[in-house]
Amino acid sequence: MLTLDRLLFSDIRRMLGQGLAICAVLACGVATFVMSTSTHRSLEIMCRRYYRDYRFADVFAQLKRAPNQLRVRLSEIPGVDDVETRAVREVILDIPGMVEPATGRLVSIPDDPQQGLNAIHLRRGRFPDPARRGEVVASELFAEAHRLGPGSTLDVIMGGRKQRLRIVGIGLSPEYIYAMQPGSFLPDDRRFGILWMPYRQMAAAFNMEGAFNDLSLTLQPRASEQDVLFHVDRLTKPYGSRGAYGRDEQPSHRRVTDELLQLRSMSVVMPMIFLVVTAFLFNLVLSRIVHHQQDQIATLRAFGYSSREIGLHYFKLLLVFVVLGVVCGTAVGIWLARGMTSNFAQFFRFPIVTYVIAWDQVAFALLLSLATAVAGGISALRRAMRLPPAVAMRPESPAHYHASLIERIGLGGFVTPVGLMVFRRLERNLRSTALSVLGMALGVAILVLGSFFEDTIDYVMEMMFQRAQRQDVTLTFNESASAHAVHDVRHLPGVLDVEPFRATPVRLRNGRRTKRLSLMGLEPQPRLFRLLDRNEHVVSLADRGLTISEKLAEVLDVKTGDRVEVEFLEGGHENRMVRVSSIFPDFTEPAAYLNRRELHRLLNEGERLSGAFISVDSRYVTDLHAEVKQTPAVAGITVTTAAKESFQQTIAENLRRMRTVNAIFASIIAFGVIYNCALITLAERSRDLATLRIMGFTRREVSTVLLGELAVITLASLPVGLPLGYWLSHLTTVVMDTETHRVPLVIHRATYAYATCMILATATISALIVRRMLDKLDLIAVLKVKE
Repeated sequence: MLTLDRLLFSDIRRMLGQGLAICAVLACGVATFVMSTSTHRSLEIMCRRYYRDYRFADVFAQLKRAPNQLRVRLSEIPGVDDVETRAVREVILDIPGMVEPATGRLVSIPDDPQQGLNAIHLRRGRFPDPARRGEVVASELFAEAHRLGPGSTLDVIMGGRKQRLRIVGIGLSPEYIYAMQPGSFLPDDRRFGILWMPYRQMAAAFNMEGAFNDLSLTLQPRASEQDVLFHVDRLTKPYGSRGAYGRDEQPSHRRVTDELLQLRSMSVVMPMIFLVVTAFLFNLVLSRIVHHQQDQIATLRAFGYSSREIGLHYFKLLLVFVVLGVVCGTAVGIWLARGMTSNFAQFFRFPIVTYVIAWDQVAFALLLSLATAVAGGISALRRAMRLPPAVAMRPESPAHYHASLIERIGLGGFVTPVGLMVFRRLERNLRSTALSVLGMALGVAILVLGSFFEDTIDYVMEMMFQRAQRQDVTLTFNESASAHAVHDVRHLPGVLDVEPFRATPVRLRNGRRTKRLSLMGLEPQPRLFRLLDRNEHVVSLADRGLTISEKLAEVLDVKTGDRVEVEFLEGGHENRMVRVSSIFPDFTEPAAYLNRRELHRLLNEGERLSGAFISVDSRYVTDLHAEVKQTPAVAGITVTTAAKESFQQTIAENLRRMRTVNAIFASIIAFGVIYNCALITLAERSRDLATLRIMGFTRREVSTVLLGELAVITLASLPVGLPLGYWLSHLTTVVMDTETHRVPLVIHRATYAYATCMILATATISALIVRRMLDKLDLIAVLKVKE
């Protein structure tokens, strides 16, 4: 086999440029796969460790007020390992240097914070001293957004009185990896934060001595969560429980889980595109090699080499470039994974960053890449192995020349002779041309795929912040208030319009499918907070039926006209059957709405309000914020413009990175396809091109023959690649569909124009490189080649 090994190294040197181009495409796919899988595994390990080390609870419940003695009975429930009771309240914060009020969530902690559930990881400073009044630990993201640190102070209204709090520590908790204000689309660390305070001080401020309104439990191994939830609901129902729920419904954990699920989806779509292109390139290159080495194959067979040994020789050639591509891709993937893991760890604020390389997935990538190369080159391998020596040694039959399609349909007179040469060759090598067009089309598709998110985000922002949610400010009350609260809100500075709402926790049930959420009662014809159907028409709430989001309809498996069971978790926990009257599209968590007066009727209550959407005169916004800061009845405030700005800041940087990465990947695909096609064409037609030069054709005219083929392939790829990009974008919206995020498919014309310009620019650069190679063509050496 020594002779074949020497021949192998000779072949590698001869096709090194083409091989490296293929390796670059393969390496991109492997890098994307290794990056995604390794980052996902690292984050999963960090998340599990964070949950374990800081005792993240398994079961949660919120109540109105329950005595601390109930904790003993809760701990006796079979399967319960530990119980923690605490006080939790949302308050308005007055932060120095900030005009609008922020919302804070005060969470009580025991005297020894490190011993409880949902423990705090202290980043800086110390824990509060229970004997010192007004000391708190602030969540790190909130503190960083306001440049707060140990020693900073802020004012808060607690129990109707204004009190100054002093930050003594900066911390994190697994319970608030995602610290989001209820009703928000994304975290806003500037306007919502967590403050941990000793229990005795919170109880005194909110009249909660000897009582609690929030409950967390951990479960023993193999305990039945459903049984525990049943017993917790039974014990806490008399105390205004809103229904116990497991970790899978905990807001922060659910968001983190969905982020990891979307990250896993990344390891499917993009690598598959690169592998398809790689298979095409291996087919293109290996077919050419086998075709041009027929006499060599015949000589080897004549010297006694078996067909199996010939096949193994070409398989080794594939293996060399596959291993090189996988090694380079793995190295780049590991580097990218470290950066991506660091970014996610910084976003989630995990206390300890752990980098894990998914070596089993690297091995899988190697096997998958090898299978892709074999799939692409299998036809060439079979041809090399089945080629009889007599046939291989016979000179190649002259090509069959005939008029091209353009000439047959009568358009030949409008095309120059050089143009006819281009079209004849492309038609004569129809299979190779089609595969080249497909390869380039995948590059176009990646550019569309990487850019459509920007169009989607623009659409979501326009729908949410301009057409649907037209309010300027959303106020949330501490407790449900009477109808007189509307009049109080109307008298706030600058208020132009007020639209009250009622929100109550419910559990919707359809057979075995259930969903716990907040049912919101709106006005029959809402003006500020509106629901829009697929045609962007306002959905009326005039009838008595439920209006639910498409995601909720999917979760419950219901359609318009079906009836669902509504279990009210506030008050008497009554169950009612309500008809689904309409379903509307949404982009965030599942939601359900009802006519506000119908909700009052179902709750057997008078007109009670949970908050209000308000429209404000821009000249009085500052006065409104100042007044709200002094209003004890207000528990939370959301400013629409601020939410929009936070959304843009969070998304913009990720979009820029995504667009840049996809542009690089698409350029590599385009370059790999164009470069390989050009080299193969140059090798196959070098004698013809040299002959044209000898006959007096200029370099420009000769280049037109070669580059014209590449131009036709590039232009032909556009009508294939743009629809393919649309389809891949649709596939991405499907695989990234989670309960908390949905991505609508919106692609603007500018995105198609961007993809077209990028692929044309990349193809032009590749063509210029090939043109330089053509200019350096040794005419004498080429013409000496035997026929």
